[in-house]
Amino acid sequence: MSDLGARFDALHASGRLAGLHGVVVLHHGEPILERYLQGEDWVWGRSLGHVVFTPETLHDLRSITKSVVSLLYGIALQRGLVPPPTAPLLAQFPGCADLAPTCAHLTVAHALSMTMGTDWNERLPYTDPNNSEIAMEMAPDRWRYILSRDVLGPAGEGWIYGGGAVALIGHLIERGTGQDLSAFAASPVLPARDRRARMVARPRWHRLRRVRPAPHPTRAGPHRAGGRTARPVAGRPGHPR
Repeated sequence: MSDLGARFDALHASGRLAGLHGVVVLHHGEPILERYLQGEDWVWGRSLGHVVFTPETLHDLRSITKSVVSLLYGIALQRGLVPPPTAPLLAQFPGCADLAPTCAHLTVAHALSMTMGTDWNERLPYTDPNNSEIAMEMAPDRWRYILSRDVLGPAGEGWIYGGGAVALIGHLIERGTGQDLSAFAASPVLPARDRRARMVARPRWHRLRRVRPAPHPTRAGPHRAGGRTARPVAGRPGHPR
């Protein structure tokens, strides 16, 4: 592995790593390669311009959030702090009890696996207020917005990508642990090397409440920028997920 760095540098010099912002390679828990590059970064379709990345540069987190939240759910479940996957989902949100006709059959597992069978559209640009995640962020009650989406098919039979399901699970973790997700993740629930990576610097759906870019010209009210992490990852220009 002694030539790994030289091979990486040669690939970068050849132009074959376009769009890559950084790489960290661990072997038996120890870093054996660490490189930080430069390029354009994005937050929900809004360009941050050309960024020179370092180990401390914040980076758009994107859907890494979903893997981190599922990991935290598993840890909280092992400690008995969150309802099990078989638990009724709607019962965890008593303020939405009137949605029972369409949601009573849903379980926590359906949210974990994104198989709720309800409509969710993040194919639209994140600058479009009709994008489901943006609409969730702008809704006066995010839980009601998520749970009241149109039913497209039976739960458990089809996968539909959606940040709303992750938001539901994140809420269960926060409620059960008494901590927000970043605080729970920063506690000794993860190995020290994983906390060092700060991949859980604040999941995007949660941090959105704090940072607010200009509102969309076709709809009143602020949009919210995405959470970002300190470990660079590969970027896809113009694609915020």
